[in-house]
Amino acid sequence: MTKNLAILASGSGTNAENIIQHFSDNENICVKLVLANVQKAFVLERARKLGVKCAYFSKEFWQEGETLLALLQKEKIDFIVLAGFLARIPDVILQAYPGKMVNIHPSLLPKFGGKGMFGDKVHQAVLASGEKESGITIHYTNEHYDEGQIIAQYRCEVKPDDTFVTLANRVHALEYEYYPKVIERLLLAE
Repeated sequence: MTKNLAILASGSGTNAENIIQHFSDNENICVKLVLANVQKAFVLERARKLGVKCAYFSKEFWQEGETLLALLQKEKIDFIVLAGFLARIPDVILQAYPGKMVNIHPSLLPKFGGKGMFGDKVHQAVLASGEKESGITIHYTNEHYDEGQIIAQYRCEVKPDDTFVTLANRVHALEYEYYPKVIERLLLAE
């Protein structure tokens, strides 16, 4: 039986696009829905071009959660993937998808996580702290930002001459390589 994924995103959507492409020929896993909480998020355009149903939900609908949950249930979504999603997940969604929702964070949690720590802010903080390595953390989602159970971490070196851009590029490469593989592994293990 095919597992249906929904991707939640807030921005450009490069991770979402990578995940959609990864599963495009998969008989067991289908990215069925992309949802954004930012009306002009480019992820919506990426999803449209790839033939994936997509929608924008205003802050009111995200916070209330019931309308979103109804859509997820209507589309028979089995698993939710956060890919650059910057809003808190409503409790009603968390309760409906326990252990069935994952997030990716651009650092080695628990370092450099929490509310407000995303994108370039994370890479700048890693550099400012003098860390020798960074990477990605894939974790289950819970009611606290970046505090869900860690599923996997992948590392890269922080080089002495790094800028936040060069570090971000190496971290993105890890995201593109490993996030779809970990999602697939989790779904095939169910």
